[in-house]
Amino acid sequence: MTDYTWLWIVLGVLLVAGLGSALVVPRLRRRSDAAPGPASTDEVVSPDGGAASDASATGTVVIAPEAAVEAPALETPEPAAGRMVRLRDRLARSGSPLGARLLAMLSRDELTADDWDEIEETLLLADLGAGPAEELLEALRTRVRVLGLREPAAVRALLREELVKVVDPTMDRSLALDGPVVDGVAKPAVVLVVGVNGTGKTTTVGKLARVLVAEERSVVLGAADTFRAAAADQLQTWGARVGVPTVRADRDGADPAAVAFDAVRRGTVDGADVVLVDTAGRLQNKAGLMDELGKITRVITREAPLGEVLLVLDATTGQNGMQQAKVFGEVAGVTGIVLTKLDGTAKGGIVVAVQRELGVPVKLVGLGEGPDDLAPFEPEQFVDGLLG
Repeated sequence: MTDYTWLWIVLGVLLVAGLGSALVVPRLRRRSDAAPGPASTDEVVSPDGGAASDASATGTVVIAPEAAVEAPALETPEPAAGRMVRLRDRLARSGSPLGARLLAMLSRDELTADDWDEIEETLLLADLGAGPAEELLEALRTRVRVLGLREPAAVRALLREELVKVVDPTMDRSLALDGPVVDGVAKPAVVLVVGVNGTGKTTTVGKLARVLVAEERSVVLGAADTFRAAAADQLQTWGARVGVPTVRADRDGADPAAVAFDAVRRGTVDGADVVLVDTAGRLQNKAGLMDELGKITRVITREAPLGEVLLVLDATTGQNGMQQAKVFGEVAGVTGIVLTKLDGTAKGGIVVAVQRELGVPVKLVGLGEGPDDLAPFEPEQFVDGLLG
């Protein structure tokens, strides 16, 4: 074989390789060039301009509302204002021990030491917590003795006043939904939703999206629970029902931090008001999973600061939820609590207990299975529900 023959073979191989790369590269870029789409994870950069070590290379896709799994019809959520009035009635019907039973005991002609012990037991059984229960008991004991109240209406007014005090109406329960401006670029408000399995995080994110849409805010959802495909499908369907896009991984088990980052970047590109990021359920005794949550937080803040970290707690877990609250508070910097399934338990005192334990307010409550059964928490309305 001549030297020229070898030369032609080499040139042919190079030509084929060049054509192959020309065909492959555009196909890899097409998803990011269309739309505009979210940044792929290999575009995540650290503040110093280098590659971010916290995000592994994995892809994400933006699912438009009309491409939802079930393709539901577009819905108009009901206004958030006034929801607590309707939900208060459900709480009243749940038969809270802080209601009729306390009123009956406080209206007795003579309150003995045994009666006060019974009142204290009732408060503790309602998951109020030892400290708040003792405070409330002493306030009631003092005022009942001094005022000599026996009339049901007067006793109810006194009990309502003291309950409102321990629930604490002075706490700021508003959501930080005003996006910041970073280096001259308007960023969306970022809300990270965390909690253990079974508390209803994904459903809460979907319902919160409805609240925001009802307030005429634009929203992007981030499905950062990448280990359970059903979670991303569920969130995608929630978004589609109100015309909200969802950013999700293109494969199971992808890096949650990368998905969260891409959701925030997508929100920035789209000029969205709020980005809601759903996370996987995490057991508080799993150090690795909690470390992962810290990683998600670090990666998100490279694109935009966190506005809220909402911890979703199941109200029916009572005092068992306190340990969850403490761990998440330490790792994720929780700014507010969402209490779900509050209509499924008579132990409404958990509101007070979790606020005292974490030092942050209950901002939202879920009272029912309906899509609009999530409401901003209002202390006075809540106490009225407890008292029936």
